[in-house]
Amino acid sequence: MPAKAPPKSLHATPADTTEAVAAFMAALDHPHKAAVEAVRKAILGADKSIREGVKWNAPSFRTTEYFATVNLRAKEGIQVVMHLGAKVRALPAGGVKIEDPEGMLKWLAKDRAIVTFADGADVTRRKGAFQRIVQAWIENGDR
Repeated sequence: MPAKAPPKSLHATPADTTEAVAAFMAALDHPHKAAVEAVRKAILGADKSIREGVKWNAPSFRTTEYFATVNLRAKEGIQVVMHLGAKVRALPAGGVKIEDPEGMLKWLAKDRAIVTFADGADVTRRKGAFQRIVQAWIENGDR
């Protein structure tokens, strides 16, 4: 009986790499490019298990599943869409619960929210609170 092939990694495409994000950022022409880079560094610095890739034509971040994507089409500032991946998941009653003492999250659904930064200085100013949100989001999403 032939041995079974190991399962394919869920995120094993060339787009699911830091190299892909670096190339994407190098080519990016965006008025808030510096803020996007600051957001990228803040998210990656929130937890050593976070990986990045280009998903939905933007820098996106994952542990097991993608959980955050930079919204490059925001009309003002820079937005980060916090989500639980592309597939619908069972949620606890009331949806995802994240402590947000600074009111950074704008909830769009029980499993999706947006964080908006005015510019790179705003990212720097609120980095700690944002990283705590990212850490809590990962804890909720990896259940």
